Amino acid sequence: MNQTTSNSQKLISVIVPAYNEEEVIRIFHQRLIATINSQDDDFEIIYVNDGSTDSTAELLRQFCNDDKRVGFIDLSRNFGKEIAMTSGIDHARGDAVIVIDADLQDPPELIAKLVEKWNEGFDIVNAQRESRAGETWFKKYTAHVFYRLIKRTTNVNIPEDTGDYRLLDRKAVDALAGLRERNRFMKGLFAWIGYNSINIPYQRDKRFAGTTKWNYWRLWNLAIEGFTSFTTAPLKISTYIGMLTAALSLVYGIYIIARTLMFGNPIPGYPSLIVIILFIGGVQLISIGIIGEYLSRVFEETKKRPLYLIKEQIINQTRESRAKQGPSNDQAV
Repeated sequence: MNQTTSNSQKLISVIVPAYNEEEVIRIFHQRLIATINSQDDDFEIIYVNDGSTDSTAELLRQFCNDDKRVGFIDLSRNFGKEIAMTSGIDHARGDAVIVIDADLQDPPELIAKLVEKWNEGFDIVNAQRESRAGETWFKKYTAHVFYRLIKRTTNVNIPEDTGDYRLLDRKAVDALAGLRERNRFMKGLFAWIGYNSINIPYQRDKRFAGTTKWNYWRLWNLAIEGFTSFTTAPLKISTYIGMLTAALSLVYGIYIIARTLMFGNPIPGYPSLIVIILFIGGVQLISIGIIGEYLSRVFEETKKRPLYLIKEQIINQTRESRAKQGPSNDQAV
């Protein structure tokens, strides 16, 4: 059950990471405010500026001045969305925390349903995409394959077709706060902590304005992050490929010896030899690359650098009234 009693006023934190969202952030904020104004619970909104180079930071400061429920964290540079979400969650003091993107692909109006399911006793309420408007068939297909592949190769039940839009109860947030790994795949971490969860289906809209920051290269790297963070399947696959290659090479070697003994070998097998060498060399390089991906993550973890640095932080009135303070400005976390 939730930590607060049913007759007490609950505080819900809404975390919004933002990077160069000046074209859409005003409309998003208006819809978000309209949504939380229709709810009975108290709300705080924490915007995280992830090193934007446009006027996003100035707009977020304006939101803080206009509404004391709005807080603002300005990271010292662009750390990436996974880290931006982490910083917002670290500073949230609500009885529940909702993570949502600012591009309006995830409708703020769905928050009412997330809160409703939370009040029913669920610790994690995931917003699960039934459709993805405005995206190419290739992106939809690769996303479909990725979610199902990672679910089948890990021992963590990562919900299919589910992004970062979700509600977390305070106990889940506190559990998540203990996971301080540097290479963060938040969708996996949300699932790893467990707890009682439910999925809420919704229709994902196309981006309202601006351009996506997730090109195919960044999505590819995120997929690699997911696999290397939650499964050793790539290492096992490279081992199996190596064993299969060795077995095929042995079989082919026996065939060459038998053919030479029976029929001789008047023509040198240069082309087949080159093909075999290149094939085995390619398999070796792929295997070394997979090992390198894992080693690079071990290297990053051993440096123990802070996840992020805060350049500026504005504490909103709702949080001050509850006397719950987050990490101070310019703090490394």
